[in-house]
Amino acid sequence: MSVKLFDIRLSVSYPLICAVAMCVISGVYRVVLYGASAVVIHEAGHLTAMIIIGELPESISVKLFKIDITDRLRHHRSEKNNLFVIFSGPAANFICFIVSYLLYLKGNTVCLPFAAANASVGLLNSLPVMSLDGGQLIYLLLTPMTGSGKAQRVVDVLTVCAIVPLAVLGVLTLLRSRYNVSLLVVCGYLILSLFFRDDGYF
Repeated sequence: MSVKLFDIRLSVSYPLICAVAMCVISGVYRVVLYGASAVVIHEAGHLTAMIIIGELPESISVKLFKIDITDRLRHHRSEKNNLFVIFSGPAANFICFIVSYLLYLKGNTVCLPFAAANASVGLLNSLPVMSLDGGQLIYLLLTPMTGSGKAQRVVDVLTVCAIVPLAVLGVLTLLRSRYNVSLLVVCGYLILSLFFRDDGYF
């Protein structure tokens, strides 16, 4: 399902629509809503930065596990603008986390899960993994000093160094709790994101 809005093609996948319907029927929509809102805020941070520098994306595709913003101009814009666009995603989550947590401290308990969701999404995307904002930021910062090839190798090593400890911690958490698979799910998502990423580095 897709529509065109301000010269941007916006599409929503049918598996996502089905998943939302299942969450509403099963009664777990609140948890999903908090997580989805944090992801939307993250991508809105990227989109806002692109609007600020005057470069709209070609399309925005909302899928089951991610939101894809087609940004073909990133290979032609300045390093400073690329850093700004990438950094704005996690920054939006951390700003929302701070605001939500302050409201929670003021007595608004509803804001705590929203703060936790934004902190989780912000921290996840800040990991030095090739397919995440953290890995892209490191690559962009290293390239002028080391060259593209060496920067890629450094981020590849950091990717392994980030995923392996998370996987070990996920297994230990599962063995101790006997039910908590959250970290293993995160590791699985990170590994799949590496396999299905089709545009590589900047």
